Amino acid sequence: MKKIIILLTVAVHISFANGNSILFLGDSLTEGYGLQKQQAFPKIVENLIQTKLSKDIKVINGGVSGSTTTDALARLQWYLRKKPSLIFIAIGANDGLRGLNLTQSKKNLQKIIENALASNAKVIISGMLIPPNYGAKYTQEFKNMYEDLAKKYSLKMMPFLLDGVAGEKAMNQTDGIHPNEKGHIIIAKNVVEFIKKDL
Repeated sequence: MKKIIILLTVAVHISFANGNSILFLGDSLTEGYGLQKQQAFPKIVENLIQTKLSKDIKVINGGVSGSTTTDALARLQWYLRKKPSLIFIAIGANDGLRGLNLTQSKKNLQKIIENALASNAKVIISGMLIPPNYGAKYTQEFKNMYEDLAKKYSLKMMPFLLDGVAGEKAMNQTDGIHPNEKGHIIIAKNVVEFIKKDL
């Protein structure tokens, strides 16, 4: 039942995308957990691109709360049917927070990247960080996972999606993990600045 709901959600996201588009493939951080869809950073990115950069680009919010790299890989093919011109990969935080085997996570990310590149879209990856209480070795391996793949596939990499937001009480919801509306605005501005030359 859960898979059916996720696939229906994906189908709805795709149905609203058309023309030149950006796919943000992510988890609850991308989906906008606890907020309305228009408050999530992908929608704000779309608005900023259209109003500030005067480009008619649509955004596909491919974020699903609780998603891991395994989940994202499984649903990527649905999004690729719409042939996005740019794919922004921001997935893996849940793998780290759940302490999953990073060897498998890296393989999943590698397949996501390869499938995205095979679609002839530009591909950008965002790095992720996890709290130090997971141990120095694991947290460093997690950080390195993104850097290694970006280097291997010569991808442009945004060092940290939550730069300026993580750890800032005023920018996050009461759980201290998910950005609030102010936080999403900061993320969106950072993302637009990072990708504007690739549009």
